[in-house]
Amino acid sequence: MSNREQEQSLKLFIVLSRAYRSINDHMNKHIHHHGLNPTEFAVLELLYHKGDQPLQQIGDKILLASGSITYVVDKLEQKQLIARRACTTDRRVTYAQITDKGTELLEKIFPGHAEELHHMISVLSDEEKEACIEMLKKVGLNARNIYKGKE
Repeated sequence: MSNREQEQSLKLFIVLSRAYRSINDHMNKHIHHHGLNPTEFAVLELLYHKGDQPLQQIGDKILLASGSITYVVDKLEQKQLIARRACTTDRRVTYAQITDKGTELLEKIFPGHAEELHHMISVLSDEEKEACIEMLKKVGLNARNIYKGKE
């Protein structure tokens, strides 16, 4: 690998990180405005779009450590936005499900959330968006495979 290739990789990482931070910071402000933190929003959004989820799997799906999930679920339950439900076939499993109040809140927040996100990314054409999606998937899978190989 040449110095130029390595410098390009570093520059790409920095640009990608800054873009992510800019978008994420703005989206977090939008979420906070509605009385949620980003993790709470992610759990609600998951349950809204994917239905009831085992608590043990929520962390993997929203990229959060499993130890933090209990805390987040407790907070959402206190706000009456989600409820816990025991699995009827396996007593070891507990599901999180969105409540009517949680659904109502997400239906209020999500359209504006999606619009804000679209507004920030609208500088790209549909073709550029598709190219970014494919390239970032490729990089992500490569990073995951390299990491798995070193475990």
